Amino acid sequence: MIKSLQIKNYALIQDLEMSPSPNLNIITGETGAGKSIMLGAVGLLLGKRADTKVLLDENQKCIVEGVFDISAYSLKKIFEEEDLDYEPECVIRREISPSGKSRAFVNDTPANLNALKAIGEKLMDVHSQHESLQLGKNLYQLNVLDAFAAHPDWISSYRIAYQAYAESKNRLERLESLSAQSAEDADYRQFLLNELQEAKLDDLHQEELEKELEVLENAEDIKLKLSQIIHLLDESEVAVLQQLNESKSLINSIASFSKELDELSDRVESVSIELNDISNEMQRIQDKVEHDPEKIQKLKDRLDLLYRLQKKHAVLTTDELIKLRDELDQSLSQVANLDSEIAKAKKELADSEKVMLERGNKLSESRKLSALNLSDEIEKIIKQIGIENGTVEIKVNPSEPSINGLDTIEMLFSANKGIKPQELKEVASGGEFSRLIFAVKYLIADKTAMPTIIFDEIDTGVSGEVALQMIRMMKHMAKSHQVISISHLPQFAAGGDAHYFVYKDHSSHRSVSKIRRLADEDRITEIAKMIGGENPGASAVESARELLQL
Repeated sequence: MIKSLQIKNYALIQDLEMSPSPNLNIITGETGAGKSIMLGAVGLLLGKRADTKVLLDENQKCIVEGVFDISAYSLKKIFEEEDLDYEPECVIRREISPSGKSRAFVNDTPANLNALKAIGEKLMDVHSQHESLQLGKNLYQLNVLDAFAAHPDWISSYRIAYQAYAESKNRLERLESLSAQSAEDADYRQFLLNELQEAKLDDLHQEELEKELEVLENAEDIKLKLSQIIHLLDESEVAVLQQLNESKSLINSIASFSKELDELSDRVESVSIELNDISNEMQRIQDKVEHDPEKIQKLKDRLDLLYRLQKKHAVLTTDELIKLRDELDQSLSQVANLDSEIAKAKKELADSEKVMLERGNKLSESRKLSALNLSDEIEKIIKQIGIENGTVEIKVNPSEPSINGLDTIEMLFSANKGIKPQELKEVASGGEFSRLIFAVKYLIADKTAMPTIIFDEIDTGVSGEVALQMIRMMKHMAKSHQVISISHLPQFAAGGDAHYFVYKDHSSHRSVSKIRRLADEDRITEIAKMIGGENPGASAVESARELLQL
């Protein structure tokens, strides 16, 4: 439950603090004073989004902080799931900076909005006027029925089975789609694979082939140049090698005269050996190089094929072509195995569907039994709160499997005797919606571990004895839940364990909303004003006293 709530710089609220009673709290005040604005601030603690439009002073940040006593509720697991520290007294704080940056903290640990929503929905059930209309929607009706039926284990079991079914179905659809696509282009991909396999790429070295072709295409020029060099080295009248040999003989004849001459002799010997080796190597290359038109054409054909494949597949190297070939080979192998995988996926789908339907049917049976009880209980309550001839019928209709089960829910309603119930959203008035949602909240309150229940003008369209009956029921709810109700009715104001009054303070340059808890005499005065206007007479004051004694 909420131990304390502080709101700073939010809409019309400059600085507001309240510590609600653990039982029934009633908040009253003039229209526009800021009662519902407080709910907007509370919504920030529940993970709702906000922007700088909520700032009263655009130069200051907005802070909303709630302190919750959760010691009596088993909520430790959800904190662990959100990786947050659990404390029996939980502090949730939300900050909106002037720049628009939003920050949230749970027990002083930064948290995201999803975490706030997950925790918030376990701390507070906030009824707004918009939620009354939600009752007309089938999914909301389904959630109400499930809450009344109190079968969360069956819902969880079904959803696990449905997820497995949905995953099996998606896998089969993907495989069948892949099979259809594969059938369309398998022939073409097989053609591409054959083309790459026939190119015999594994032992092909592109650079070596290009160099070999270059040599063969220039063979005649190479032979001519090498012949000229060999002639200069060893065959001309003044051949380099012949003159070097003569030089070697001369240096050898004087090498013994000094160390320097001996070293020169060794160096000349080395040069002689190297030049002879160069001459022999040139001769070998000259003999090997031949202009071979047939071999040149083969090399050109080989390289042309390689270039064409690279261009076709938008790659630059032989290795990339090899990789593409292997991928094509693998994908075609997978296509060949698709039939067996599809058969396996069909069996898995059938098995998961069977489990899902078994669990879904059990959930449906539970819903059907609970629907009869829920409609009877709602009828009993709405008769007590002013819809004497109201009838409610809840239909559990079969539907296609979804995450919510095998059913859709229709809540039918009639406020008049002898009139067949019709869809709630088609026939219920605003006041009837409010009383119906109140009946629903009353019935499921004891079936949920919800610390705090907040009603925003749930008394729309009611008065007199009906209002008294509703406040009696709220008091019953407040025995096991903290209840906060925003109201315009004196009957509600008198029934609370604590009465808070929201008002506008115009004493400074800007009007701001404030709240204060009313003491006994102040309550009498405020309730009398709700009965008789701004200047209530003695009868209004006496009526206020009587209401407080009920």
